[in-house]
Amino acid sequence: MARPVALITGATSGLGAEFAQQLGRAQHDLVLVSRDAARLEAKAVRLRNDFGIDVQILPADLITDDGVASVSARLADPERPVAVLVNNAGFSLVKAFEKNSVEEETAHLRILAQSPMELTHAVLPGMLARGAGRIINVSSVSAFIPRGTYGAAKAWGVSFSRFANLRFGPRGVKVTAVCPGFVHTEFHQRMGADMGGVKPWMWLNAEQVVREGLADNAVGKAVSIPSRRYATLMALARLVPDRVSAAAGNRGR
Repeated sequence: MARPVALITGATSGLGAEFAQQLGRAQHDLVLVSRDAARLEAKAVRLRNDFGIDVQILPADLITDDGVASVSARLADPERPVAVLVNNAGFSLVKAFEKNSVEEETAHLRILAQSPMELTHAVLPGMLARGAGRIINVSSVSAFIPRGTYGAAKAWGVSFSRFANLRFGPRGVKVTAVCPGFVHTEFHQRMGADMGGVKPWMWLNAEQVVREGLADNAVGKAVSIPSRRYATLMALARLVPDRVSAAAGNRGR
C-alpha cells in the first residue's frame, strides 16, 4: 500500500522540522514547504536516509499569491492525495502594533491566518471525498490572552479549528489547533526577541509539543495545549484581568 502523504509548511526548522521528523518516523511520505530551497533539500536528504520515505520539496513564500497558489495546487492534486496538512509557517513582529507599518502587519496576518485558510480550503474537498484527513493548525497560547496582532491572528486559528473540527470531524476530517507556549526553537532568535524574561520552567521542547499535538489530533480534539502546566495556566488566564495575562504574555519581546 502507498504511504500516506503529509504536507508541512515552515518545515526547515523548529516545530515544522519536528513534525516532519515524527511523521516521517511514522512512515508518512512528506512534502516540505519553505522559502529556502537549499535548507529544504538538506532536510529532505536526512529524512529520506533516516526513514526510507519519499520526500518532495516545494519552495514557496506563503506571503505571496504565487506561493500560496503553488502549494494549493499540490494539496488539491487528486493523483497525489495529501492525508495530513500541517499549517505551521509563521513569524511574529517584535515591535508594537502602532510602530509597525501596515505592510508588515498585513504580511503578518497573511502568513498566520489567510494562508492557512487558503491551504485548508484547497485540501479539504479531497479529504472529504475520501472520508479521511488530518489538519493541524499550529497556533499558540497567545491566542487566549491579549498579545498584540500575533495573539489575534493565532486566535483566528483556534476559532477556525474548533468550527472545522465540529463540522468536518463527523465526516472523517480531524482539525486541531496546537497551542504551545514558549518552545526551544529558532523562532525567537529569528525575530530578534529578548527572551531573558522567560523563566526556565516555561520552556517546552519541540518533541513534546509535536508528540502531544499529533496525539490530540488523532483522537479528534479541536484544541491541543501541550503540557499540563500550560493547560493549567490557560485555565487560570480566563480568571484574571486582561492586564495580568497580557503582562505575562509580553515576556520575551
